[in-house]
Amino acid sequence: MININMPSVEGAKGTKPTLTFPGPEAPEGLQVQVLDAGDGQVVEAGDTITCHYYGAVFGSATDFDNSFDRGGALSFQIGVGMVIPGWDEGLVGKRVGDRVLLSIPAELGYGERGVPQAGIPGGATLVFVTDILGVN
Repeated sequence: MININMPSVEGAKGTKPTLTFPGPEAPEGLQVQVLDAGDGQVVEAGDTITCHYYGAVFGSATDFDNSFDRGGALSFQIGVGMVIPGWDEGLVGKRVGDRVLLSIPAELGYGERGVPQAGIPGGATLVFVTDILGVN
């Protein structure tokens, strides 16, 4: 089921995406959509995965962080609390090669404190487009 409040994503897997938001209302709860399915290994809790990502505050015209501009993917252990809970919950069970759209409510992101120095206000819903490149 596709949530109508989810942003639309332009751009091919492996390239920096652009987001278009349908309006100011973020979807409720954690929303996860596989935009382009891969056929690789299933990601399990405890795996170290490598991915490219693009992160924005819901409704923002610009990203607060992305690995595409840096030219290097990020590797991290998933499902064990090393990243925000929305990533742990949203990426475990996906496959290598998937491009995944995540809408992460504040309680599964940076909470009420946010990360002001990164441009993430308290209580913000975060949106990530994540390309899962591999399991190490």
